[in-house]
Amino acid sequence: MELRQARYFLAVVEHGGVAGAATALGLAGPSVSQAVRALERELGAELFHRIGRGMVLTAAGRAFVGPARRIVRSALAADGAAVGPDGPVRGRLDVLASTYVAVHPVAGLVGAFRRAHPEVAVRIGALADDDDSAALVRQGHCELAFTHLPVPAPGLTVRELGRHEYRLVAPPDVDLPAADPLDLADLPDLPLIVVPQAVPVRIQIERELLSVGKRTRVAAVCHHREAIGALVLAGVGATFLERSAAERLAGLGAGVRALRPAVHRPHGVIYDPRRLSPAGQAFVAALG
Repeated sequence: MELRQARYFLAVVEHGGVAGAATALGLAGPSVSQAVRALERELGAELFHRIGRGMVLTAAGRAFVGPARRIVRSALAADGAAVGPDGPVRGRLDVLASTYVAVHPVAGLVGAFRRAHPEVAVRIGALADDDDSAALVRQGHCELAFTHLPVPAPGLTVRELGRHEYRLVAPPDVDLPAADPLDLADLPDLPLIVVPQAVPVRIQIERELLSVGKRTRVAAVCHHREAIGALVLAGVGATFLERSAAERLAGLGAGVRALRPAVHRPHGVIYDPRRLSPAGQAFVAALG
C-alpha cells in the first residue's frame, strides 16, 4: 500500500466523495477513484458502497479509517523530523470533540495552537453522544478526544480541563421569575425541549430536577443540538444549555437564568501518551 492511497482514501471520507476529494487534492476525479480501487484490491475488501455518485463507507472502510489516519500522521511526523529538533513542528493533528466542548474550550485551544505552530494542519471531527471516545483514540481515528467526563478509558490519559455551567433558556414571550440565579425549586412548570433520554446531560438535569420535586414536561425531543436554540426562539419550549450558548440566545431575545445550585458538567481530553505525534505532543504540552 502506498501513502498516497491512504491520503486519497481519507480525502474521500472527509470530503464526502470523489469529487470533493479530487478538488481538495488538486487532482482529477478518475485519479482518486483509481487509487481507491487499487487500495481495495490490495486490502482484499471494498471500502465504500458506491450508491449513484455517492460513497458510503462499508464496515471494512470504517475499520480502516483509524489505521489510515495513523499512517498519514506517521508519514508527516517522519517528514517533519527531517527539520531537526529545533525546527518548527509540522504534520497533521486529528481531533474529535463533542458539540459544546468543540465551542469551548477546543476552538480557543486550537486557535492558540495554530498561532504557535502554523505548519500543523488540524482536523476537528464530531464526537457524538453515543461514540466510544476511548475506543476511537485507541483505533487511531484521532490523537485527542475532547468530551464531557467522566469517561472510562483504561490505559489512556484523561485530563479534566474545566466545567460547563448549564442555564435555563426560555422563549422570548415567557415571563420568568426575576431572581437570577433562580432556585431549582422555584423553576416554573415550562414545557421543555430535551435531548434523547439516554444522553448524559439529560440524565443529570432530570436528576437535579427530581431532587427538588420537579418533573420534566417534554415539548419536543431534539436529536439535532444545533437546532435547539432555534426551537426555543420559535416558542416550542424552554431548555437547559451550556452558558456560552445560553448567552448567545439571550442576545436574540431569549430569557436566561442561572441556576442555584449550579448544574455543572466537567469536560476534558483523552489521549494515549505513548502514541502521540510531535504535533500531538506539542498540543498536550500547551495544555500545561
